Amino acid sequence: MSAQPPFENRDQTHPIGRVSTVPSADLPAPKVGVIYNPRSHRNRGQDLDSNPAPHVFISQPGDRSQLSEALERFVARGIDLLVINGGDGTVRDVLTAGGGVFGDKWPVIAVLPKGKTNALTVDLGAPKDWSLQGAIDAYLAGGRMARSPLIVEPIGATGGKSHLGFILGAGVFTMAISAGQDAHRLGAFNGLAVGVTTVWSMLQSLFGGRTNKWRRGLVMDLKLDEDRKALPHSGLGETDRRVVLFASTLEKFPAGIQPFGDVQGDLKMVVLDQIKRRSLLRLPLNMMGRDMSNLAQRGIHQVAADSFTMALDDEFILDGEAYPAGTYTVKTSPQLQFVRPL
Repeated sequence: MSAQPPFENRDQTHPIGRVSTVPSADLPAPKVGVIYNPRSHRNRGQDLDSNPAPHVFISQPGDRSQLSEALERFVARGIDLLVINGGDGTVRDVLTAGGGVFGDKWPVIAVLPKGKTNALTVDLGAPKDWSLQGAIDAYLAGGRMARSPLIVEPIGATGGKSHLGFILGAGVFTMAISAGQDAHRLGAFNGLAVGVTTVWSMLQSLFGGRTNKWRRGLVMDLKLDEDRKALPHSGLGETDRRVVLFASTLEKFPAGIQPFGDVQGDLKMVVLDQIKRRSLLRLPLNMMGRDMSNLAQRGIHQVAADSFTMALDDEFILDGEAYPAGTYTVKTSPQLQFVRPL
């Protein structure tokens, strides 16, 4: 699977930003750093349509390698608010770069929903038309929501650097993301794209044979928490394989799905073994938080964990981008403060 498009090939940090009003003397203007991705779906051919203000600094990094430098300049300017203008992939890249820049002293973060998928902003309750001005106003009003991104760290021979994001998936989830890209090309985005890919995935799993890749799944060794206790398997299908892994720290999802049911905790997972066709037909109800009886016996596991390790024989997805097969530890970062819309 190809990577998400990089940031536009520019690297400019402007000394002024663009907001329509400047706060009054009673509300001192916060220093705001904006990472603006002009290639995000809802930013194409557009710019920030407002007037200049001296307390806002906008950066358009040329690619991911320039993100750390852009964020370091924001640190030097002493920003109070970091605004990420883009979709879920932009959020993933900024958080991954920011881990090495901000350490344990992150600014408050606001996310403008400008991508093809904006799962984080659904969870935060941001309106589709949320603007830079709206984010600054909400920041000044003091609304905050704490969220902990996932830290996905390769271990052993896998090698590579850690990445931060909010939605991790493997198995059929990876194939469904490919279907989702097709849905995007057909003009379906956000909740509609979720519905399209869910239906397509179910059809493939329903009518495919046991050797079909949509039903057989992939080799997936999952161990939970510090004691690395193996996640139980229902015995349906090959016991070293799972069809789906989905993990996140978000609370609300597009299209109203509730993949974790009533499970409480920060890091939550739903894992599907090879489930029977009659159980598959009930899966939409399960994903909406209904018909939750005997899930484990039906090959559906909903659990919370402090951390887990996963050893996969195929790639996985983190916030829309594919990463290679291997062994990884997944845990939560310290909580970050996000602006809650008014």
